[in-house]
Amino acid sequence: MQNKSIAQMAAELRLRNYSSVELTRHYLERIARLDPRLNSFISVASESALAAAERADRAIASGDAGPLAGIPIAHKDIFCTAGIKTSCGSRMLDNFIAPYDATVVERLAAAGAVVLGKTNMDEFAMGSSNETSYYGPVHNPWDADRVPGGSSGGSAAAVAARLCAAATGTDTGGSIRQPAALCGITGIKPTYGRCSRWGMIAFASSLDQAGVLARSAADAACLLDEMAGFDPRDSTSADVAVPDYVDALDDDIAGLRIGLPKEYFGEGLDPRVAASVQDAIKEYERLGAKVKEISLPNSPLSVPVYYVVAPAECSSNLARFDGVRYGHRCENPQDLEDLYKRSRAEGFGDEVQRRIMIGTYVLSAGYYDAYYLKAQKIRHLIADDFARAFEDVDVVMGPTAPSTAFALGAKTDDPVAMYLNDIYTIATNLAGLPGMSIPVEPVEGLPVGLQIIGNYFQEARLLNVAHRFQHVTHWHQGAPSGFE
Repeated sequence: MQNKSIAQMAAELRLRNYSSVELTRHYLERIARLDPRLNSFISVASESALAAAERADRAIASGDAGPLAGIPIAHKDIFCTAGIKTSCGSRMLDNFIAPYDATVVERLAAAGAVVLGKTNMDEFAMGSSNETSYYGPVHNPWDADRVPGGSSGGSAAAVAARLCAAATGTDTGGSIRQPAALCGITGIKPTYGRCSRWGMIAFASSLDQAGVLARSAADAACLLDEMAGFDPRDSTSADVAVPDYVDALDDDIAGLRIGLPKEYFGEGLDPRVAASVQDAIKEYERLGAKVKEISLPNSPLSVPVYYVVAPAECSSNLARFDGVRYGHRCENPQDLEDLYKRSRAEGFGDEVQRRIMIGTYVLSAGYYDAYYLKAQKIRHLIADDFARAFEDVDVVMGPTAPSTAFALGAKTDDPVAMYLNDIYTIATNLAGLPGMSIPVEPVEGLPVGLQIIGNYFQEARLLNVAHRFQHVTHWHQGAPSGFE
């Protein structure tokens, strides 16, 4: 059952080939048996999942079922879920149970989806390898000694290992696309504002965006159809009409104009990854697409810009975690200052503390103009580069990550090397554009991702472009050994 698409599962549930309760039990059994090798889940909600599956079965029987009725999914542990722990992968929120559902959670539940549990993640979404989690690192199902990518690495590993049909994730600088690439699955980050951020614990408010990790573009479209749309509770939500993403999947892509940024194929890119990506581009040419080289001259500046803007916003957002209202509180504080200091020092891990300190510094008097303001100006130039590119091309393509999955612990002592792993994804977040990663030919048995970037609110085109490729290739169908 775990190798069927979401559309196939939905059809078979309606034909009563099996019930949602049976399907949910199947996935829960796989999680119990296989996840100890991966550590992809923080919380498994067996009781509430089975209750939701029973409701889905009743809705299907009555003919009143939503489009995702009975489909078992997982949520990244950054989305508030009523009655289930929402930890953000941090000791700071290890005891926090949200009293409400995030909008994304609410909408998927309304469509009938069954929530199996909450997936592991880099602490407060800060990381590129899923090694900063308070609950320990996630292991890549293709090679347990390697990272799955981050920060949505738990969701990516769970989907790749067939522990859920699909999962939600968030992308602040590549945190959906990069783990999708390293785990051999499909991941899409919509345009900033396309999916509500209400109830999604904030890291960097001008960059964070909810999205989907799934085995295929078709599966991702099924979830995004339900997640996307305006939310009056979110001041950053875009009031823009949402097309039917599933209906657009099979549109012809003959004549599609693909731009290849020369900056994405230079120094630092593993030549084997480059060759795999170029082979995928040739497949698009066989499908009738036209390819041309373009330039995004300011994209090499995206990493330093991001690591000024994101820490600045995180230092502000994480100020609320002070040991007073909720979250971790130190034992026997001597006074209020001691309570703040020890609660935050004990509750936050090293990477989070590092980014808070950097963010506080760049926002401080005397440094705001030199760092933060200058970074925002360059951010505008990066967005302008994309705007010029989209005058001549329909989509931009390139590698998602510069290499295949690296070994656990290989970059934990070198933050800069870790940060550079997002060099091809960060610019998309800075510009607020939609982007996705799809699997292409592996390198020595390890997945490789092709990144596809579109113009604002062009998620339907991205999913269509990805789906047409997946219609003639099989890379998205592969399963890691032992998880088939």
